[in-house]
Amino acid sequence: MRILFLNLYFPPDTSATAKSAESMVHALAQSHEVTVLCGRPSYDPIERRPWKFWQTERLSSKALQSVGETTGAPAAFTVIRVGSTDYPRIQMNRRILNYLTYVKLAFWRAFFIPCDVIFVMTDPPFNGIAGVFLSVLRRKPLVYDIQDMYPDMAVAGSIVQPGLLTRFWERLHRWALRRATRIIALGDDMRTRIIAKGIDPAKVFIVRSGIDIPPATSPALPVNPEVTRAIRENFRFVLLHAGNLGFYGAWDTIIAAARKLQNENVGFVFVGDGAERSRLESLAAGVTNVRFLPFFPSSDIPSVLAAPDAHIVTIKRGLEGVVVPSKMFGIIAAGKPIVAVAARDTDVAALGAQYGFAICADPSNPEELASSIRRIATDPAALAAMSQAARQAAVQYSRANELNTMTGIVEGLRTRLRRIGKTPSGRHRAPR
Repeated sequence: MRILFLNLYFPPDTSATAKSAESMVHALAQSHEVTVLCGRPSYDPIERRPWKFWQTERLSSKALQSVGETTGAPAAFTVIRVGSTDYPRIQMNRRILNYLTYVKLAFWRAFFIPCDVIFVMTDPPFNGIAGVFLSVLRRKPLVYDIQDMYPDMAVAGSIVQPGLLTRFWERLHRWALRRATRIIALGDDMRTRIIAKGIDPAKVFIVRSGIDIPPATSPALPVNPEVTRAIRENFRFVLLHAGNLGFYGAWDTIIAAARKLQNENVGFVFVGDGAERSRLESLAAGVTNVRFLPFFPSSDIPSVLAAPDAHIVTIKRGLEGVVVPSKMFGIIAAGKPIVAVAARDTDVAALGAQYGFAICADPSNPEELASSIRRIATDPAALAAMSQAARQAAVQYSRANELNTMTGIVEGLRTRLRRIGKTPSGRHRAPR
């Protein structure tokens, strides 16, 4: 099949959705003709592109691997970059211009790209709505991959205030969800939220982020002792949150729990930055077992994952299914337990309970969180069992397996194309 893939960000952009898009395109290109329609690099890109109405690149895909076994041969795909503005992501007002110029130019350009299926992601936040309009006008089936749930996320993050705009946005988004042929969610909690909007459960599928699993014969990655020392310092037991300190976390509960444990040699370390960091530093002033560190170089990520006794993954109440942290899979692949400061129906808590690699605490209850941490901090055998469960669970969610699920969802549209009288190449069959 010929697949038209739409997302503003694509490498050399470095956003999470750019990396996800790259993985999905590489998977689809093993068996299909894929054209990526993206914008000029603007999200902390490793290189820039000059302005043109559009520019075309022919790139080679990577073979997929699962536990060291190659599951596909390298193939090629096309990238068309429209001339969107490329203001830095930290300039939010100008970043909206990136969104608007991309959608305007990509929507127009998409009419001239032959395709059988349209695949759309959620950058910019209204990309799914635009993609559904395109699929209706072109009469093509649409796969809608939801990485971020909008406008729910924009409201929760105070990016926009509740009102007429968000109600209109929500109404348009529900229309787009109803018209999409297939919908892909990041987890059970996101799927539940989508279905609650009145969407047919039969067309909502789950494809998790997953993690690359190295071959069993691969040597263990070296650990940087300087990173270990910086994170652990002199604490007996260390909990680490690594990543964005944004609006989604139950930060007040975590800091309150840290206060209750500060005389028990249990350390809370936050590695990263984000909109909430300054407030958290103020909130934690005087709490002797809370520390904040900057991001480490990407080459030190394995060392960061290995340094603590357990990792914190948090989702504050009300954001179940809006935020689905992909960091969970890197943590369990490193064989580390998780303390899920989240509701029990979130993906991290539910999977953690199912496989035994996580404990869960109410994101609104500091006392429960402190008690849960105290329990594992004083039980080495339980902690070791959680570590073993984490490694075993990680294999179930290899990125290659998740991408195979995604390609199966897309390839399931072949039957639909045949039923409406089109060949897999998109041309109508000749009448008999």
